[in-house]
Amino acid sequence: MKILITAALLASAAPAVAQTVFAPAGAVEGTTEHGLSVFRGIPYAQLPGRWQPPVALEQWTGVRKATRFGPACVQPRPTNAGIYTNPPAAMSEDCLTLNIWKPKQAKSLPVLVWIHGGALVSGYSHEPMYDGAKMAAQGVVVVSINYRLGILGYLAHPALSAESPDGVSGNYGLRDQIAALHWVKRNIAAFGGDPANVTIAGESAGGLSVMYLMASPQARGLFGKAIAQSAYMISTPELKASAHGMPSAESAGTAIQGALGVADLAAMRAMDAEKLTMTAAAKGYGPWGTVDGKYLTRQLAQTWDRGEQAPVPLIAGFNAGETRSLRMLVPPAPANAAAYEATIRARYGDLADAFLRQYPAASMGESMLATTRDALYGWTAQRLAIGQTAIGQRGYFYFFDHGYPASDDAGLHAFHAAEIPYVFGTPDKTPALWPKVPDTLKDRRMSQAMLGYWTSFVKTGVPAAAGQPVWQPYGASGNYMAFAVAPEPRQKLLPGMFALHEAAVCRRRAAGDQPWNWNTGILSPVLVKSAGCK
Repeated sequence: MKILITAALLASAAPAVAQTVFAPAGAVEGTTEHGLSVFRGIPYAQLPGRWQPPVALEQWTGVRKATRFGPACVQPRPTNAGIYTNPPAAMSEDCLTLNIWKPKQAKSLPVLVWIHGGALVSGYSHEPMYDGAKMAAQGVVVVSINYRLGILGYLAHPALSAESPDGVSGNYGLRDQIAALHWVKRNIAAFGGDPANVTIAGESAGGLSVMYLMASPQARGLFGKAIAQSAYMISTPELKASAHGMPSAESAGTAIQGALGVADLAAMRAMDAEKLTMTAAAKGYGPWGTVDGKYLTRQLAQTWDRGEQAPVPLIAGFNAGETRSLRMLVPPAPANAAAYEATIRARYGDLADAFLRQYPAASMGESMLATTRDALYGWTAQRLAIGQTAIGQRGYFYFFDHGYPASDDAGLHAFHAAEIPYVFGTPDKTPALWPKVPDTLKDRRMSQAMLGYWTSFVKTGVPAAAGQPVWQPYGASGNYMAFAVAPEPRQKLLPGMFALHEAAVCRRRAAGDQPWNWNTGILSPVLVKSAGCK
């Protein structure tokens, strides 16, 4: 597969107008909207072929029209409608584009690079909820990016490693994100952005990507601040060795080749991209980053333990109702409270009393929702704040606990991703089945506050919002900001939560044969005491 920039994609040269920018990559013409300049679908790299690293584009000639969003990266088409369902209008393997929102007269403004979520399987840069106009109006240049997804973005395979000069494969989606950051570094000044003041941000798989970028030596120096919303620091396959109860990434690639019923890598490359993606997903292929020694040097938990993550200020947090909209991550409940308690005692041993205090049998349903929430998102967010504090950086911690009638009536109070329209100021741009955010004074104020905190952090590394309380770094007191009815500074969120999950993960890591992800609570492996773990 050869992907070329065709003349049809380029407009003929035209006199400079207010929306035209002459960047090192080439001239681009966007649109002027409400005092902002918007550039859609700018290519930041090209792909020589499937499962090849992105390469820099040559400077184009003429003026490229940047008035339409580029296609989403290939992803499975949804089969069941839900609150997150918002499929893209077009998909392509030629999908490495970005979008820019900026004040019309921008000059040396701070830059936010947004990385969409979607479990590394789905999503796209121009989902309406990610519209950067409100944030740009606060004096920020907003960039949103596409990156390869699913098997096209994360497949590792022995034949691919053999092709690589570095002997590695996988992490193509991560390499796309790094390529986008290089493009921003080279070109964003032409759009009025400051390449020395770049913040990376993302939610869910976007938050996971933020952690990958913070851990990757190849991304060092490309950003100066980070925001990880509902990230999850789960175990990650290693390229050539089975580890932590997971097969090597290469062997998983060989296995999916067999499941697809094709003879070799060439046959996989010959498959239709959408059919390949859909079939691989149906056969159980799960995309993850790969510990390959180059782009990811070790497990994320090890990177943070060693203080090797990017030394940058950070915002990290999670939502009270994360799993209320992700019930597929929560196992079926046992027959009764007694069975629940017996299972926990059998699996958690000497940690069982602490577990049952945190997640009591008397409220088993809520306890199970909270267990998965905390093991995935709460533990991760607090670990990130603690980790930045430990290396002398500011770590800001939050807990989003804001509900509204439509979400609460649906049993989805403060659900996964519910904070996004408040951060971007886009409550009118949510997917069709999303619980409708009301246009009330309380909700407008919450959005103004969160938009203010986030844009202030992008500008200065300190989240502050006009008329709102001071958000203190996590520090020794365990400070955090609760976004409930209104922003409220608090300390020591969910006492005992972090220590419990940290001890559980420590034991799993020590055992060496157990992943740590959503197999928690009643699905946990038996946790055996280990030296160095509580």
